[in-house]
Amino acid sequence: MKQGWELKRLDDACEVEYGTRVVNKRDGGTIYPVYGGGGATFFMDTFNRENCFIVARFAMSQQCTRFVEGKFFLNDSGLSVKPRNQKVILQDFLNLQMLFLNDHIYSLARGTAQKNLDVPAFRDIEICYPTSLQEQKQIVSILDSAFSAIAKAKANAEQNLKNAKELFESYLQGVFENKGEGWEEKTLEQISTTFGRGKSKHRPRNYEKLYGGVYPFIQTGDVRNCNHYITEHTQTYSELGLAQSKLWPAGTICITIAANIAETGVLTFDACFPDSIIGIVVNDKLADRNFVEYLLQSFKVRIQALGKGSAQANINMGTFENELFPFPPVKEQKKIVLRLDAISTETKKLESIYQQKIADLEELKKSLLQKAFNGELKTDKQLAL
Repeated sequence: MKQGWELKRLDDACEVEYGTRVVNKRDGGTIYPVYGGGGATFFMDTFNRENCFIVARFAMSQQCTRFVEGKFFLNDSGLSVKPRNQKVILQDFLNLQMLFLNDHIYSLARGTAQKNLDVPAFRDIEICYPTSLQEQKQIVSILDSAFSAIAKAKANAEQNLKNAKELFESYLQGVFENKGEGWEEKTLEQISTTFGRGKSKHRPRNYEKLYGGVYPFIQTGDVRNCNHYITEHTQTYSELGLAQSKLWPAGTICITIAANIAETGVLTFDACFPDSIIGIVVNDKLADRNFVEYLLQSFKVRIQALGKGSAQANINMGTFENELFPFPPVKEQKKIVLRLDAISTETKKLESIYQQKIADLEELKKSLLQKAFNGELKTDKQLAL
């Protein structure tokens, strides 16, 4: 440890206090946000914390620490941390140290379905700090200034990322809004050899033993998380009967009709899927498969508007069958696909650049915190030494 720094157990140096259990139905109001371990969930008319650093206790995510500015109510899914003596450890210094310890705190989580904090282990965390309050203030000042610049750079990168995505979406919309000669309105069934829903999935008792089977079974999440092409699947079955479905061929366009409506992707392998997905096997004499997938992307908002239900929207198959979509001659469809593929490729290159820049800025932030709490930042006191 660096000269002039002290090491202490968290519980000895700080006050760790639980929040209070509240529920929206009984306690909800309109003034102060209610926090647990994550973001604000509802509002109340009373508060029990102000300008405070909090840590998640229940249902922890990787970002399990945060500073909340102003008055708020902390519920029992979170706890707050503050110095026992502000003349020994500054709250601002402690906040930054807790942020630095975020990943370590998350590693103390226990449980599989829901990760909950091992509070005794959390209390045993060791924190280090300069005994000089002036040095603590200088470290806070250096980090605040650096983080402000990082936040500005990150905001610019995120805006550029958003612009890149919107550029492609704008071009895609323009293709189908500015229809030319020879375009016709058709249903998806009219341009398909097979058009229909998958079948309900059966989950047998010996479900765990069925992994490693020869029949892939995709879920809505596999479609939602794919990038145009579905290359991965979450489940496999050893027998088709266990999936209560049929094998759809590679090249099938999948579109989700429940939960996250209108997500699309093209199968790159033969697979089964449940009735929350529609399969479209395109008749290549009437339409280009990739054109149809781009078409569905461009009409995503319109398709989502067909969804019904309050808790979970879904599309009625009958309604979907009657929807008309614009189709030019197949030759023109192929030309459109080539243009869209080229623009999509360039857009994804830009997205990759901005995503990497955002990741690099986050790593820089972590690196600065690492240096700060290893005593490696050059403060006036360290320069004097």
